[in-house]
Amino acid sequence: MIADASVRRAAHRTVLGAFEGTSVPGWLAGLADDGLGGICLYGNNLAADPLEVASLGRALAAACPSLVLALDEEGGDVTRLHYADSSPYPGNAVLGRADDLRTTGAVARAIGAELKAAGISLDLAPDADVNSNPRNPVIGTRSFGADPALVARHTAAWVRGLQSQGVAACVKHFPGHGDTSTDSHLALPRVDADLSTLLRRELVPFVAASAAGAATIMTSHIVLPALDPERPATLSPRILTGLLRGELGFSGVIITDALDMAGASAMIGVPAAAVASLAAGADLLCIGPSLRGRGRDEVRDVVDAVVAAVGDGTLPVERLYDAAARVDALSAAYATGARPADPTLVETGRAAGRRAAVAVVGEVGTVGDGPPLVVRLETGANMAVGDAAWGDLGVTGASVVSVVDGHPSATDLRGHDGPLVVVARAAASHADSWAWLRTLVDARPDAVVVELGWPAPEIDALPRVVRGWGGSLPPSRAVGEAIDRARRATAPAPAPAPAPAPAPDGPHREER
Repeated sequence: MIADASVRRAAHRTVLGAFEGTSVPGWLAGLADDGLGGICLYGNNLAADPLEVASLGRALAAACPSLVLALDEEGGDVTRLHYADSSPYPGNAVLGRADDLRTTGAVARAIGAELKAAGISLDLAPDADVNSNPRNPVIGTRSFGADPALVARHTAAWVRGLQSQGVAACVKHFPGHGDTSTDSHLALPRVDADLSTLLRRELVPFVAASAAGAATIMTSHIVLPALDPERPATLSPRILTGLLRGELGFSGVIITDALDMAGASAMIGVPAAAVASLAAGADLLCIGPSLRGRGRDEVRDVVDAVVAAVGDGTLPVERLYDAAARVDALSAAYATGARPADPTLVETGRAAGRRAAVAVVGEVGTVGDGPPLVVRLETGANMAVGDAAWGDLGVTGASVVSVVDGHPSATDLRGHDGPLVVVARAAASHADSWAWLRTLVDARPDAVVVELGWPAPEIDALPRVVRGWGGSLPPSRAVGEAIDRARRATAPAPAPAPAPAPAPDGPHREER
């Protein structure tokens, strides 16, 4: 019975659970006493007020100090602390194009300070994927770029900056999600690159991250036939134990991407995927958001499956104990409670991020006179981004129209008497919106198209495109300010002031 209790506690330790709602559930303390490894916060835990999100994190850290508390705070489009009001930091695409490691480190330190103040001990960031496919539906501006060496040096700088604030980094998505055309939330992608390409492209940033001391690395739900033709990385002993542990020598915690994603569990279910991933070499099992209010039961389902697998020999008990020990070490090093953020450090990071966003925005060109109209194409975002606020250009005096279902008449917009701005994310990836945009641009070739996603090649065919490289506040405002500067530069000069009336002729006589 002692052995059974030890196995069950170790099984709990390997689970990164979730719950629904914006307050700490009453059942969580009991699971923490049973050994639960951690909790990850998702969109369904986020209140409209960022202060409430931070308050929830602190409440969790105080109530259950043994838990590793995690969320996705990449900066840029993927944010949780600033979900309702848009991140005050640029994302990786801006930082990579600016290519200043001091800026990247400053942004990561500021994010780390905010997270530590919110009681968060594990940040599921940075994204280290080399975005070699410009049509990638899930990575895009989350990546530092398409050059492996650039991605590697910025990944390392981000890891060092974040972890300097007492928050563990989680470098993702091993061994690389950048060359995919499928979103692993929805299906199982494949990367058919040969081994030589993977070694010189996908794996380079992860080698740099390990050398920089990254506390954790996250797996991807992707099949890479050159490494394992049968199983996605999350379930592959060849990739997790053979490559990541053995050949690359990574000694930190291996975390799965959310196991409720189709790429991991569509065919076998979450509990079976959890057992297979542990056996493959993973240590901490992220079981995804609790969208049906089953947070406690979802954890128990996984724990029961792991205990049963140990009992029938499917999962060696030594592998389970090894995983639990790694999670214990992670918790001891980083789950140390909340610490007030240094406001100077935070503002330094935000200011550096704003400067980087301004530096990477191109020229707008000539903009006509008159009241501006901004049309927002609300084409949605992938599940990693969710419904976070985006694209607030802040163009002075502009009217803003959001297009959700259907599109306004291009003929009507053509007649707008003033500058016309259309802002979108990955506009070319949405067939209906792309067709409408091409029609509008044909009618109004002076329209300014603002692309805040990773630009697809088709965008180059448009006559006037401003690329912002992200939809969070810094790049959005940098584009808006560039448009305002162009408006001021092309505005007609003010009419000269009328000359003063001439003095009356003759001597002036004072009446008494």
